[in-house]
This record gives sequence, structure tokens and C-alpha cells, in this order.
Amino acid sequence: MITLKKLFKKIGYLSFFLNIYFSYAQIDPAVIKNDPALDAIVDEAAKVEKLADGFAFTEGPVWHKDGFLLFTDIPKNAIMKWTPDGKVSKFREPSNNANGLMYRNGNLIMCEHSGRRLSQLSPGGEYSVIVDNYQGKKFNSPNDVAIKSDGSYYFTDPPYGLPEGEDDSAKQISYSGVFRFHKDNLELLDSTLVRPNGIAFSPDEKYLYVTSADKWIRYEVEKDGSIKNAKVFYDASLMDEPGGPDGMKVDVKGNLFCSGPGGILIFSPKGKHLGTIKFPEIPSNCAFGDPDMKTLYVTARTGLYRVKLKTKGVE
Repeated sequence: MITLKKLFKKIGYLSFFLNIYFSYAQIDPAVIKNDPALDAIVDEAAKVEKLADGFAFTEGPVWHKDGFLLFTDIPKNAIMKWTPDGKVSKFREPSNNANGLMYRNGNLIMCEHSGRRLSQLSPGGEYSVIVDNYQGKKFNSPNDVAIKSDGSYYFTDPPYGLPEGEDDSAKQISYSGVFRFHKDNLELLDSTLVRPNGIAFSPDEKYLYVTSADKWIRYEVEKDGSIKNAKVFYDASLMDEPGGPDGMKVDVKGNLFCSGPGGILIFSPKGKHLGTIKFPEIPSNCAFGDPDMKTLYVTARTGLYRVKLKTKGVE
């Protein structure tokens, strides 16, 4: 006959293991479908793979055509390299606390937090500054960059990279701007956003998307490269999930893959939330990669992840 003491002991053990099970079940990666259109983009049973971990804060993933991925570890002041054999190495250290990365004509374009500039690294390793000030004033901390087909650099400049507690005292520019740099000409496109962050073009470059606090903003792009008619593309302020709007990328059909509340949110070009890919950690940014550009690589806090898609990305 089982005693009450033994029974409570058994219940205690059962409760312990059930708590462990459900804790992991709640953060288990999954694809949440909100609309049938998601089926053409990602399989509902797609698996999220963890590729590497142990970082301080990962950001800025970008795929190189030679078959490897670069990403940044901002607090550790390094750009990391991941290769398909699973190896991770340091590509550049120090990196001036680089955040967003892109490639243009073989050159690695870097948004530097502590350097407070946009810079580039040639394939041969030659470093140069693209732009580091607006009207003689240092940028806050360039965050992310999108490159138009005409060679224009569009980038965001929030104060996230300024020394903690010194946002105001270290600022030379009082606002968080969205800028365009083209042929030695720097233009301020918008100074009204709240800490603009991620930035990306639609495939036809008719629209520019920028994150602003808890929203995604969409602009119309003029032929001269200027932007107009800012509209809220999607408002995430009422979403009750961890994380907020951050980095984003676009596929060839104009669907947006956005780091946001709950994971990587997938939107149609018309702003419909088709679904979410959830990760064990809160995503910060993403990039398409592999030879077919149908794998989404995701930086999420201390880890690097990937998930296979049915759609092809624009880089």
C-alpha cells in the first residue's frame, strides 16, 4: 500500500518532469500559419535548426556568393563567419561594433556602432570609410543598410550604439535619421521616426520599408531616389509577444520577413500578416542564403539559426 508521503513524492517528480516538458514545448520552434498563402512560402512542418551559439548578441547576417555566412556579434566587437561544415571563426576583430552588413560589388558594407559610420572592406581586405557625418556632425550609430540598384546606400541611424546612459550627451545629431548616400551626396530622408532600425526595398524598388519603434513604415520611392507618402505598413504595438520590429528582408515576390514580436513575421506585399516562424530565442535579423537563396538564416540573441523555405530571397 502506497503511503501519502510516497504519493506526494511521486506527484512531485511527475510535476517536475511535466514542468520541464511544457517549458520546452512552449519555446519549441514552430511555423504559425495565419493565412493559406503561407503554404507557398514555407512548409508548416519546416524545422528550425540551430547552427551555432555562445555569442553575446548576434545581428547583421549576410550571405556571400562563395558559400558562407557573415554575421556580427556586436558586444564582442567582431564579425563572425559560418561555413556549411559547421565551423565558426572570426572574420574581423575589432569591427567597430558593426551591426548591419551588406555586400556590394564584392565589398562588405558595414554599419559601425562605435565607429559611427558606414564603411566598407574590399575582397582584398582594404578598409575605407564611405560616410561618417552629416553636415559635420557625427552619426549616432548606423544600424542597418539597404543598397539600391543605382548604388545608393539607404541607412538608419538610431542611438542604440551610443554608450549606455549617454544617449543624449554623446549625440551630435538630435534625431534618429534615415539617410541616402549616393555619389558623395548625403541626404536626410526622414528625421521623424522613433529609433529607425531595419530597412529594405521591395523587389521592384518602388517601396522602401523601415522599422520605427513598434511599427513598420512604407515609403514610395521616387525616380530621383527620394521618398514620399510614409504610411504605416503594419502596427505591432498590440502584439503580446516578446521582441519588437527589427531587421528584415524581402523575397522575390515582395513578401517581407521581419524580426518582430514572437519571431520572424511574414507579411504579404499588401501588409497582411501571413504567419510567424518561432525560434527558441528572440530574432534580431535575417538573410536569405545558400546557392538557391531559399534558406533563411536568422540571428537571435546568443544563437544562429536557419530554416528552409519554398521562396527565393532578394539580397
